[in-house]
Amino acid sequence: MRRLFLLVSAVVLVDTMFFAAVAPLLPHFSDELGLSKTAAGVLTAAYPAGTFVGSVPGGWLAARWGVKPTLLLGLSLLGVTSLVFAFANSIEVLDAARFVQGIGGACMWSAGMAWLVSAAPAERRGELIGSALAAAIVGVLFGPVLGGAATVVGQEVVFSGVSVVAITLAVWAWTTPGVPPEPVPGTRVVLRALTRRDVLAGFWLFSLPAVFAGALEVLVPLHLDDLGASGAAVGAVFLVAAAVEALISPTAGRLSDRHGRLAPIRAGLAGAAVMAVLMPLPGTVLLLAAGLVVVVAALGTFWAPAMAMLSDSSQKAGLDQALAFSIGNLAWSLGHVLGGGAGGALADATSDALVYGLLSVACTLTLAGVIALGRGAPAGSPAAP
Repeated sequence: MRRLFLLVSAVVLVDTMFFAAVAPLLPHFSDELGLSKTAAGVLTAAYPAGTFVGSVPGGWLAARWGVKPTLLLGLSLLGVTSLVFAFANSIEVLDAARFVQGIGGACMWSAGMAWLVSAAPAERRGELIGSALAAAIVGVLFGPVLGGAATVVGQEVVFSGVSVVAITLAVWAWTTPGVPPEPVPGTRVVLRALTRRDVLAGFWLFSLPAVFAGALEVLVPLHLDDLGASGAAVGAVFLVAAAVEALISPTAGRLSDRHGRLAPIRAGLAGAAVMAVLMPLPGTVLLLAAGLVVVVAALGTFWAPAMAMLSDSSQKAGLDQALAFSIGNLAWSLGHVLGGGAGGALADATSDALVYGLLSVACTLTLAGVIALGRGAPAGSPAAP
């Protein structure tokens, strides 16, 4: 169990590290390639767009083909696309590389998390998911450092190194005993599961923080650049924010195991709603950095409880865990596409304040819905307060 946990944690860490590396590179690409906020949003959203496309196929492959082969496929795509990203010199190629990497990420997450959860006791599901997500957040933490290093020593060296790491992880996964695939439920079972209230609630609660995070990953680096921050400083700001989130995620998972999946999410929604109103206001790098840390801490209360909620409800609906996590991938990717792509375009056409205002309204309405959902949940259920 320990070896499997370490493997899955390492895989999601490296995957999210590559994903998050683009944040400090946005000002660099903006200067070198003349990117607008819309183009920067497209580059940011290319990865989650690939995850969106690969979510259901990745979950289906993991359920039918097996978690181990699907994980190896994802690592192969990571290695290849890292090399492409290392030597690309046009925005179109960079967009394509991140899109394919998103497909690989969907395969790795569906397979890796299903592999881990299948070996975990149900009463510790939230805690283990939170711990694995903490590793992913550490990847987000080091991603801006990776991107910042690429602005100093060059993309070729840094992203070629990511490819080498992907090969090493593939060898590790190859030598780890796998588990046989389970029977794949029919299309009717899957469609029926997607109409369940608890599945839909988990889907939305995983989508909303992804929308918020996608917008932050576009708007904050460019705002920091406007305030005079360097690429390295942008990386440092996101580093601190991700460190705080990594500490919160396992705690949120444990709280959801003991007090219900919605308990930590309520606090996060309240904090995020307030911070969304404040995020356009800072006029200094320090204040904007502090705001980012606080809002990321609020969003950190969502991930483990919402993913555990999806896992619980999907199991009740008769879905394989790989398919459950593919639903989570779908929710995360859709959220990031909307937050990074549509959010960047809307900010380009209007203002950052409008984007943040809409996010605050969404969090407030969701908080009201979560309170109502918790009151209506049966006593002792995961959603109960």
